[in-house]
Amino acid sequence: MSIKYREDPDLEFLKECDNDDLKALSDILIFTKSGRKRWTQELADERDFRLCGGNYRQVYDLIAGELQLFGGDTIANLFRKRHGLLYRDILINVCKKMRVNFNRKSDTEKIEMNLLLKIVEEALDKMTEAEKREVVKDMKLDVEQMTTQAIVAALQTAIKIGGFRSYQIAAIVANAVWRALFGKGLPLVGNQTLMRMLSIFSGPIGIAINIILTLPLIAGPAYRILIPAVIQVAYIRQRLQQEQANGNEDTVNKAA
Repeated sequence: MSIKYREDPDLEFLKECDNDDLKALSDILIFTKSGRKRWTQELADERDFRLCGGNYRQVYDLIAGELQLFGGDTIANLFRKRHGLLYRDILINVCKKMRVNFNRKSDTEKIEMNLLLKIVEEALDKMTEAEKREVVKDMKLDVEQMTTQAIVAALQTAIKIGGFRSYQIAAIVANAVWRALFGKGLPLVGNQTLMRMLSIFSGPIGIAINIILTLPLIAGPAYRILIPAVIQVAYIRQRLQQEQANGNEDTVNKAA
């Protein structure tokens, strides 16, 4: 049966995104950590996907539809006539599974940031005080005590103000997740501060992600797919918003 995309306001933006970002999302859905195709995936077998010639924007609906299918169980999907869960429901399920503190009434982007900050918090717990000081200095955070709670609170404040911080955090987490899954980072280009942050966070976030994905709490293979996929969607959203806010991709890469 072919993948059926359920119209989803939280995934429509994917048709405007960079092909590399969409390819990364599709790779998460298609391949295991060892590089083999998942036996549960259907995306790689879709004719339009195979023939898209690297233009993933034209098959964004198939990629989004595959994510929706992974979000619902097989029997429930049959009752939905092969339509999976909406992205927001998937995001909320992932946050509940990972015990993220969030408000169900918040908008989707805010819930995504709560998820990303949860992973950053896990990583900060594994950092030395010297590494934490580097983070605070490079991200220009107003923090006196180098505790995880103080740094996370400062990051939350910075995110509320807006600007580059949300994208920076999303890129740090998504890059580390990609490295943990496939042994290499995302094809990112950034300024010196972002590159330093990627380096500092790579190990601690990689450890945190590997622990999260192997916890008994994350029952079944679906969440081992959905958690990285949701993180990638959150990153793509932030990247696109920064590109739109700054006019073009080059401006994003040079942003402070």
